[in-house]
Amino acid sequence: MKNTIKVERAKKDMTQQDLAEKVQVSRQTINSIEAGKYVPSTVLALKIARVFETPLEEIFELEDGD
Repeated sequence: MKNTIKVERAKKDMTQQDLAEKVQVSRQTINSIEAGKYVPSTVLALKIARVFETPLEEIFELEDGD
């Protein structure tokens, strides 16, 4: 699964720690999601989309192998 979290964070001048605090996870979790090493739960993905005020589909995208 691809994501644009890093781009969205940059638009809002937000660090990984800032986002992690807003969605109540560790900074390491945000880092793992950005790196594509961890696929977030539906609830976490929705929380992230809400923080960025962006539709979920614009942040997360399925790849062919998913």
